Amino acid sequence: MKFKLRLVFSIILLLRLSLSAQVLPPIQSFSPEVYGADNQNWAIAQTSDKLIYVANNKGLLEFNGETWKLYDSPNGKMRSVAVIKDKIYTGCYKNFGFWQKDSIGDLNYKSISERLKVQFLEDEEVWNIIGLDDWVLFQSLNRIYIYNTLDESYDIIDSNTIIHKIFKVEGVVYFQKVKEGLYKIEGGKPVLVSDETLFKESFIVNIFKHENSLLVETEAHGFYVLSEDQSISKWDIPDANVISQLSVYRSKKLSTNSYILGTRSNGIFHLSEKGKIDYSIDFSNGLLSNSIHYVFEDSEHNIWLALENGINCINVKSPFSFYHDKEGKIGTTYASIIHKDVLYLGTNQGLFYKDLDDSSSEFKFVSGTEGPVWCLVSYQNTLFCGHNLGTFIIDNKRITSRIDVHGTWNLIPIPGKENQLLKGNYDGLSVIELKNDRWQLRNKIDGFNTSCKFFEIQEDNIFVSHEYKGVFKLKIDKDFTKVTDVSKDITVDKGIYSSLVKYDDKILYTYQNGVYAYNNKTDQFVKDTLLSHLFEKESYTSGKLISDKKNKMLWGFSRKKLNYVTPGKLSEAPNIESIPFSESLPHGLAGSENISHLYNENYLIGTSDGYIILDLSKIRNRTYNVTIGSILLSSQDEEDKFFTAKTSPNEFKSKYNNIAFTFSIPEYNKYLDTEYQYKLNGFYDSWSNWSSSPTVLFKNLPFGDYEFSVRAKVGHNVTENIETYTFTIKRPWYLTRFMIFLYVCIALIIILVVHAFYRRYYKKQRERLMRKTERELELKELENKQQLMRFNNEKLRQDIDSKSRELGMSTMNLIKKNELLGRLKTELQSVKDLHQLKNVINIIDKNLNNNDDWNLFEEAFNNADKDFLKKIKSMHPELTTNDLRLCTYLRLNLSSKEIAPLLNISPRSVEVKRYRLRKKLKLAHESSLTDYILEI
Repeated sequence: MKFKLRLVFSIILLLRLSLSAQVLPPIQSFSPEVYGADNQNWAIAQTSDKLIYVANNKGLLEFNGETWKLYDSPNGKMRSVAVIKDKIYTGCYKNFGFWQKDSIGDLNYKSISERLKVQFLEDEEVWNIIGLDDWVLFQSLNRIYIYNTLDESYDIIDSNTIIHKIFKVEGVVYFQKVKEGLYKIEGGKPVLVSDETLFKESFIVNIFKHENSLLVETEAHGFYVLSEDQSISKWDIPDANVISQLSVYRSKKLSTNSYILGTRSNGIFHLSEKGKIDYSIDFSNGLLSNSIHYVFEDSEHNIWLALENGINCINVKSPFSFYHDKEGKIGTTYASIIHKDVLYLGTNQGLFYKDLDDSSSEFKFVSGTEGPVWCLVSYQNTLFCGHNLGTFIIDNKRITSRIDVHGTWNLIPIPGKENQLLKGNYDGLSVIELKNDRWQLRNKIDGFNTSCKFFEIQEDNIFVSHEYKGVFKLKIDKDFTKVTDVSKDITVDKGIYSSLVKYDDKILYTYQNGVYAYNNKTDQFVKDTLLSHLFEKESYTSGKLISDKKNKMLWGFSRKKLNYVTPGKLSEAPNIESIPFSESLPHGLAGSENISHLYNENYLIGTSDGYIILDLSKIRNRTYNVTIGSILLSSQDEEDKFFTAKTSPNEFKSKYNNIAFTFSIPEYNKYLDTEYQYKLNGFYDSWSNWSSSPTVLFKNLPFGDYEFSVRAKVGHNVTENIETYTFTIKRPWYLTRFMIFLYVCIALIIILVVHAFYRRYYKKQRERLMRKTERELELKELENKQQLMRFNNEKLRQDIDSKSRELGMSTMNLIKKNELLGRLKTELQSVKDLHQLKNVINIIDKNLNNNDDWNLFEEAFNNADKDFLKKIKSMHPELTTNDLRLCTYLRLNLSSKEIAPLLNISPRSVEVKRYRLRKKLKLAHESSLTDYILEI
């Protein structure tokens, strides 16, 4: 019955720890899909260069902070890993040895057991490895192999019963033989330490140094103290009974002297140095599995868990811890405050509270506060809750009174009036006052009915910021009863998520363009260049500024930073500090961000599913170093690939002109963003944009000399070093010096040949051009001659025309002369006395038959038509002179009547002559004599 009651009590306590809301550190999860191996992981270790190694069923996992890499197990499932003097020792099925890096940074396995030809027992596996001086101990369930690293010899400690685990405590190695007791190794031999029944029947999980005694942790019965006199006693701690009910498989004493207990089915429990469990983490709140196979603390004090299904890393030293409202009961946090040792949260769903001294308790709801809570203000030991339904006064975790029904954004003290508060409502401003020890509404301020979410008082003015309407300056009467003047400030623009706050006696207005301070002298807002550094335009999310008057701090939020301002210590200029605030962190509603001081250097930041606790004392400005991991070269078709090392020869064949770099920083903080910049001098000489990708590929690089440089930024701290790698891509065979010389020779030969060819070609071309020119000249000359001939012919034609005219004139003259002479002769013949006129008639006949006239006519005719007489003579040689004479007259197309005087005959005689001429010419009857003569 007693045992049952104890069990029920323990189960209830465990359920309370696991189900109650807890503030937990960041937890990173690495599932099998992420690291690319089997579900089960058994051990974790870290090298001096901060790389994490995990023993997985499939082999050895390596993690550099960016990527996981698997090295296949040499034989079966890998059960253990340990880093001893920068060597990575592992144990698996019937094999143990160590791993060393080759020139390209890959691990290669060297089996110690195979080299020593160790004869293993049936189905033996190496589960634990520890180092001590120059020895390395490999523990299986039935043996301990003691390997001497100096002379490479080994000894074996056998056991007839199970050896559950092996431990090293201040230079002494302990182990447990089940059913026999606790042993230690001295001189390479087992020495019994204690054969208490507890150590025979209960599995020992771990052994720690505790004052001058040993603190022995058992799997199912909790912690016991083994004194120097070999007496044992239960470790007297507050949560001893809870621990006794846990099934612990692995544990680790942390650098803070606290403990992490890894259970078989309940996740982990954190046990403080004083023996109190302050939090537990299981599958329901972040772990990938409740079965913990190994617990490891790395050099940065992160807790690594090897799980039945995956790997977890817990950032216990992170400045951030989280309260996640997974069930959605609380909602988005708009305001928070500590009042009388009670933490109050104002959310979109109401007001919640819990006692500070009970961290494991759940938040409780304040009845009557359903709906959004916009502000929580503590003034004169009274807690005011600005709510959608008005203003509530909270006392002893409940509503004691409601002042009004107007939605309340905020409340601020009125200077010089200690018992009055100015209240910003949905529809303007109001004043509440303490009267007869009771806060009550005094009056609503007339003259301004705009919603007042952000407002501040300065002298007799009230400044109000409205994100859709802008900034207003209200002049108020002395009694704060009415607004006497309203003016809108035109020196700043309105802006969504803008805000207005009073800090260091200055009114500050903030929107996307920066922070502006009100200047009383100029009556306008002037940009404060120093405070504007609180926001970067490209990372601006909200202009909400929060003034912490108690600590004289001013807070601002941006996409990747949480910024705050503190007074300068050595000057009047304030100091601006930045805290990396990853985008992956939970954030609050934009424009409603909130942060409040809790205690010491702890601040509460409201989020959309709970809140974050920020501990400024844990902020560390650490330095980091980036390293280049692997360098992969490949051909253009990427079928031929190989890795190279940073220290190996760095001249590569021209076909390997695709080069990929991986780089990393072994940083395991979940909420520190790591970004990289790189450049490749000789190809890409400027720094790239910041990128979270830890790889870069350069494709189709031309031959030449290159220097690759990479640097990183963790949070906002840039690495101290710039890692570089120089390399050369050789010329292709067709661009070697010999080939270039050969190309030059070939080019010269080609030039000479082409020159000769062109010389010959141009010579022929010149000859063709000369011939063409000569022909053109000949043609031109011929044209000129033809032109000259045309001119001559034209002249001849003119001469002929002239001669023809002369011939015509002479012919006409002859005709007229002969006609005249004929008429004279006729007239004279009519005279009776012919004797007297005989001489005259003879003279006339002589003139009529004068051959001189004919000769002149013939000459003129030949000048006009010189070839006619020749042609007709050649054609008809039988023609007489008179016949030719008649032909010339007919050629002139003279009629018989016109011809008769020329021949001194009658027209009838002319016809007779024409007839006779036709016969001589042998013309047909129907042919025209005149036409025939004209056609010759």
